[in-house]
Amino acid sequence: MKPWIKAAVLLCVMAWSAPTLAWWWTPSNYTETRYPIVLVHGMFGFDSIAGVDYWYGIPEELGRYGATVYTTQVPALDSTIARGEALLPQVQAIAAVHGKVNLVGHSHGGPTARYIARVRPDLVASVTSVGSPHKGSPVADLIYGSPAESLAAKLGNALGSLIDLLSGGGYNQDLRASLYSLTTQGSDEFNRFAPAGMPTTACGEGAASVNGVRFYSWGGTGVLTNVLDPSDALLGTTSLAFGFGANDGLVGRCSSRFGDVIRDNYFMNHLDEVNQALGLHSLFETDPKAVFRQHANRLKNAGL
Repeated sequence: MKPWIKAAVLLCVMAWSAPTLAWWWTPSNYTETRYPIVLVHGMFGFDSIAGVDYWYGIPEELGRYGATVYTTQVPALDSTIARGEALLPQVQAIAAVHGKVNLVGHSHGGPTARYIARVRPDLVASVTSVGSPHKGSPVADLIYGSPAESLAAKLGNALGSLIDLLSGGGYNQDLRASLYSLTTQGSDEFNRFAPAGMPTTACGEGAASVNGVRFYSWGGTGVLTNVLDPSDALLGTTSLAFGFGANDGLVGRCSSRFGDVIRDNYFMNHLDEVNQALGLHSLFETDPKAVFRQHANRLKNAGL
């Protein structure tokens, strides 16, 4: 067998076996945080459809090592504040049992979680954003107010309504409100309402803690990360809106930075960050489930 073939086989075996080996090395209470971890999905998100979870394999991974995990559902498409209002009663119910929560939001779920920390900081131990456009996204800027907006709204709302129906959400959908919240202007307005944790420089870090709430973030700068993942083509197209700026297909590197920045350049695209689609991510980057597992341990060590 040629040396390069041996090397390729060895690499595949290592990538396949790493999660199994981690199972033996990781203590059973590694992710056992003081307060439960509450996951908040992003745009076009859901909790579970036909057995496929938005957070693919992540709740199970965290629970395996001791974490208590709740998966919430808010409108797939609506403004940040409307999504936050839909999330609030769910957080209140969980906090009534556990005292506080550790909110983890992906994409639009990051600002949605920040809304809870703004209006009810007494319920929140920490907010972590994953690939969230805190300063807006050029993709939203490009679509909102353009000639294509009307058609995009019709198609988007139809898809959002289907997702909501299949996942049992029961929410109305409003793509236009969602897009505006994710534009540069809409994000700037929300940041004035909820400034805690936001960087004061173009690509800096924000305050790590405000009003007793800890803030964290991480994001990716990969786009085409797995040849078997059909969603890479879509993200490759949307990434063109960023020109030469580093991005994950929908969110720019600097826009993802919030609070204590764990890392802003994982070789992951916007869906890899939550282990989608169906766990197809780069073999040359940390498994997304491992990133969440490590972060849960970080929260545990911080007494959260």
